[in-house]
Amino acid sequence: MSNPTPQDYAAIFEDDRRGAAILEHLTRIFASKVYVPGGHEADRETCYRAGKRDVIEFIVTQCNRAHGVDANEGDQS
Repeated sequence: MSNPTPQDYAAIFEDDRRGAAILEHLTRIFASKVYVPGGHEADRETCYRAGKRDVIEFIVTQCNRAHGVDANEGDQS
């Protein structure tokens, strides 16, 4: 089986109302504020939250690519 294309992501998470509702729900759960101030434990929590958020950002990036939006556009590095 081949990898899903950006168009597949857009069809599921944007075009299908059920997929859009699921992405909205996942975003509310997993895309919270990332940074936690404090010491070592706060740093671990920050890393954990960043990992959770990364999945949501991946899905959104794929949907953007389906619409011709380059995630690196404007990145000067």
